[in-house]
Amino acid sequence: MAPRALRFAALGDSLTSGVGDPVDGGWRGWAALLGGALGPARAAGAAGESPVRFHNFAVSGALTRDVEEQQVPAVLDFGPDIASVVVGVNDTLRCAFDIQDIAQRLDRACAALAARGAVLLTTCLPDPGSMLGLPLPLARPLARRQRALNAVVHALAARYDTVHLHMADASWVGDRSLWSADRLHPGERGHRMIAARFHAPLAARGLAIGPPPSLEADQSPPSRAAVMLWLATKGAGWVARRCQDLLPELLRLAGDEVRHWARGTSARLDAHAEQALSRALATLSSPLSSPLAPLSPGVPLARMGE
Repeated sequence: MAPRALRFAALGDSLTSGVGDPVDGGWRGWAALLGGALGPARAAGAAGESPVRFHNFAVSGALTRDVEEQQVPAVLDFGPDIASVVVGVNDTLRCAFDIQDIAQRLDRACAALAARGAVLLTTCLPDPGSMLGLPLPLARPLARRQRALNAVVHALAARYDTVHLHMADASWVGDRSLWSADRLHPGERGHRMIAARFHAPLAARGLAIGPPPSLEADQSPPSRAAVMLWLATKGAGWVARRCQDLLPELLRLAGDEVRHWARGTSARLDAHAEQALSRALATLSSPLSSPLAPLSPGVPLARMGE
């Protein structure tokens, strides 16, 4: 009997669905690149079942709620040996941001996958405000939210011994050649970099036996003109779609920033965010939140931008 094919499932949002890496009228992305590099190279037209089965369950616009309630059940039916869980930026762009709810949903998702024996892939992410170059009163609230989300992901990475990347590193964020014209998604070179960075620690665990994905991009990074065109056309549409949800809340948060800055009490906003994060992390420490090990310090297995 032929050995069972290695199964890799990708969960998440537009970053994992491949936005920013266009091929043949669709999207490819880092997960597809990584999936193609987990098994040995196959000659064109080779007969027999592929040694790797890859399925991308990620959906553009997905929230952590969508991953837990819709993607995880489908992935469990798929029976993955490796599962990537990369989600959360869309949650930071919603007025109903709740770091405790996000933490619990991510924990339950990771627990369900790990309980089936899947090796998990996770990553922390840069905040949208810095990527878009928003003014400080608008950018700082988003930065607080993303830092809280990343802290939760770090804690879960330690708990579940995930293969973890640091995509919030300044060197990664600052290299514009890695990003698409929208400044929110990696371009082809960025997707290739993510795939290669995940491949190395998976190979160390014996889960990737193929050559790493190439870092050579087929397309040039977007020009400054392309970036400006996106901001003036599709970017304007993106902002308009957020106006009914995020923008009123963001303007309120920006107003709070300005008032506290004028009073010299900006530290209070940071303290409130830290308290909310502490409560969220405390729920992860509860034995009721997960059947696996309690939180403990962990060493990330891979770093982005080093």
